[in-house]
Amino acid sequence: MNKLKSSFLTIFIFTSLNIWAQSPYKNDRVYTGNQVSNTVSVVDPSQNKLLGEIKLGIPYPNVLTPLYKGQTLVHGLRYSPKRKLLAAVSIGSNAVTFISTENNKVLKTIYVGRSPHEPTFTPDSKYVWVSVRGEGYISVIDVDKMEEVRKVPVADGPGMVAFSPDGKFAYVCSSFTPELDVVSTSSYKVIKRVKIASPFSPNIFTSPDGKWVALTLKDIGAVVVVNTKTLEVVKQMNTGGITNHVTFSNLGNLQRMFVTVGAENKVRVFDVAKNFMETDTINVGALPHGLWPSADGKVLYVGLEYGDEVQAIDLVNLKVISTIKIGQSPQALVYADDAVVDYTKSLENLSPLNDSVSTQIISLNSIKGNAAHGNLAVRPIGVTDLIEQIYTNLIPGKTYTLAFSKSAVAPFTNDYEVNTFIANAQGKYSGQSIGLIKSVNNTSAKDYKHLILIDNDTKDVVLLDNL
Repeated sequence: MNKLKSSFLTIFIFTSLNIWAQSPYKNDRVYTGNQVSNTVSVVDPSQNKLLGEIKLGIPYPNVLTPLYKGQTLVHGLRYSPKRKLLAAVSIGSNAVTFISTENNKVLKTIYVGRSPHEPTFTPDSKYVWVSVRGEGYISVIDVDKMEEVRKVPVADGPGMVAFSPDGKFAYVCSSFTPELDVVSTSSYKVIKRVKIASPFSPNIFTSPDGKWVALTLKDIGAVVVVNTKTLEVVKQMNTGGITNHVTFSNLGNLQRMFVTVGAENKVRVFDVAKNFMETDTINVGALPHGLWPSADGKVLYVGLEYGDEVQAIDLVNLKVISTIKIGQSPQALVYADDAVVDYTKSLENLSPLNDSVSTQIISLNSIKGNAAHGNLAVRPIGVTDLIEQIYTNLIPGKTYTLAFSKSAVAPFTNDYEVNTFIANAQGKYSGQSIGLIKSVNNTSAKDYKHLILIDNDTKDVVLLDNL
């Protein structure tokens, strides 16, 4: 039996090496930071398959106890091709972890201030600037020393940093303050504060030619474009609920901007040369979040936060060409060109995917025919479930209850309450609940016919899904 297993393993490695050697993407990798499983998924774009997971911590719900080792809420990612180095930020444990992309080995973990969000390498790869979103500064880490060497004061709640291609300026969006800070990297001083329409911007990106900076406004569902020469807002586009990440890509002479819209399960496409006119919309899986194009601009990779998947999009035909199962709740995604040299070595220090049961994706639709909508991801975690929820187009300030009903048809009874929440000023809510039942489709839940959302004032059912 051992000889048979050895033979199969030899055939597998030989076949994989054969495919790898013939692909233009053979030295590249795609990485995602997975916030529930607390892993970094490693995808080979030459085969569009998962190679394995880099474990940085333990998954939910174990992290709800005191955490002495490992990381929690693995979220932000950036890659340095000059150093073949990945920086991963863990929000819950205030950590920045450096990982060799050659062999997936964790080199060092550095702890910074409260709730860091995203790391960004300077263009020369000498430093990493980390947005410490729970405070009002950027942590600057010397990559050679692998230690924090400076704190750069900025507006409260920095979301992320993007650099000009020459490295002279850093553009810092904010998650608490409606402004974009422009920082001189020589003086570490804010030289201009650009007013923005929203106080919640989690993501920012500079165009390859350095002419534009685009940032997402997640709370109002928009993208803002700033001219880096005039440092003025030139356009704001309404993109849709839960606008997550933005990026640019060049395909020949065509420069486009791509935006993930989580509430609509879409990637929106804009032509930069045509004053950022929207030209296409690509339907993808559940709750798209991070995205990044291949170096040649021919393929775009998108992480699906609720689907626990990565999808590859052909940018010539603008169609999804591959779906890859990965770790749970991917947030940031990076495409790492020239990340490895030795294929066999690049399989070291990886763990297999440990998700034994697929996440259930549930949509709640309005029974009144309006635009109100809900997306849920139900993840089995041990003996219970983690239910992640996003709702849009509810009545602002209203209180709602998510519940199970045993009624097959209206009127629907409230038989098992999951959680209660208040819609924000935009009629949205995003949150989690733990401790429901083992699974909404297993024998312990067989009597429930519907999952419903109830208006607590009127007791009316406003959203409904068929179990």
